[in-house]
Amino acid sequence: MQTTLRILRFNPETDRRSHWEEYPVEVEPTDRLLDALSLVKGSLDGTLAFRRSCAHGVCGSDAMTIDGRNRLACKTLMRDLGSRVAIEPLRGFRVIKDLIVDMDAFFDKYRGVLPYLVNDEPPPAEERRQSPTERARFDGTTKCILCGACTGACPSFWANPDYLGPAAIVQAHRFLFDSRDRGTQERLNILNTHDGVWRCRTIFNCTLACPRDIEVTRAIGEVKRLLLRRRPR
Repeated sequence: MQTTLRILRFNPETDRRSHWEEYPVEVEPTDRLLDALSLVKGSLDGTLAFRRSCAHGVCGSDAMTIDGRNRLACKTLMRDLGSRVAIEPLRGFRVIKDLIVDMDAFFDKYRGVLPYLVNDEPPPAEERRQSPTERARFDGTTKCILCGACTGACPSFWANPDYLGPAAIVQAHRFLFDSRDRGTQERLNILNTHDGVWRCRTIFNCTLACPRDIEVTRAIGEVKRLLLRRRPR
């Protein structure tokens, strides 16, 4: 099938602003958009820049805006797209080059919510046991691959880049509801700020954008309710 990739490009060394460039490619319906982009880079224009790694929907490195919707290029089949495909970098992030955006602040916010188990109690003889019910309480948010698709779809983040963003809050949720964790109060104090969880306006863009089908807006709502119950200092 014949498809034209319309890519929003930006090279900081030569461009004052972003501009569109088009590349006609011949692809199979079962090819992924990542395959088409690799074809462009390998055969048509070696200057095209985009991130990729595992190519199997696990690393999250190839998140981008495809026909107005944030998705992973490695999980998007060409048969599900039209004869012309518009491809842009994730919105709200500073563009480094073409489809590559600056994720440093994104990962700083991720690290800021203490995304690890906090428990200073003496370790048990075997392991810190957890029932299937306790695990199910936060199982959904363990699926986050930190691709940034949810944050790049969030109008609150577009308006205020200091907002923690849905991805960081999802990571906090994963540990807030872990029965083995003892860092709840410390995390809630971090989240209970002007640019924390209350910046969310419950628009649901994040849930629609998540390639792992995480109920992101629901998780953020659960963190808000926990804050209201705990009334952190």
